[in-house]
Amino acid sequence: QEQLVGSGGGLALPGESLRLSCQASGFTFSRHAMSWVRQAPGKGLEWVSGLYSDGSDQFYRDSVKGRFTISRDNTKNTVYLQMHNLKPEDTALYYCNTIKDGMNFWGNGTLVTVSS
Repeated sequence: QEQLVGSGGGLALPGESLRLSCQASGFTFSRHAMSWVRQAPGKGLEWVSGLYSDGSDQFYRDSVKGRFTISRDNTKNTVYLQMHNLKPEDTALYYCNTIKDGMNFWGNGTLVTVSS
């Protein structure tokens, strides 16, 4: 069964860190670029970060540059999002995502709440 399973969300104080993970199964993970996309309460989907299949290049939206780091371990079929200096505006449901067979393929969301 093809799936992406996200984990690692939780409650954080402003300035704290969290690391999200997304493990793939059922398909050749190492052949796919991966992204993290988030959805804040009451808002639409927002692309956060992405990287190529071999992890050679990473891309970020401006609001997270310098605070978030995306990485992957193709031996573990897992993509990560390390988040530092979290802000209340980072509160969202975070999804890992790839394009598979020409269509968006989504993991389950993992909730990140940043609040004092």
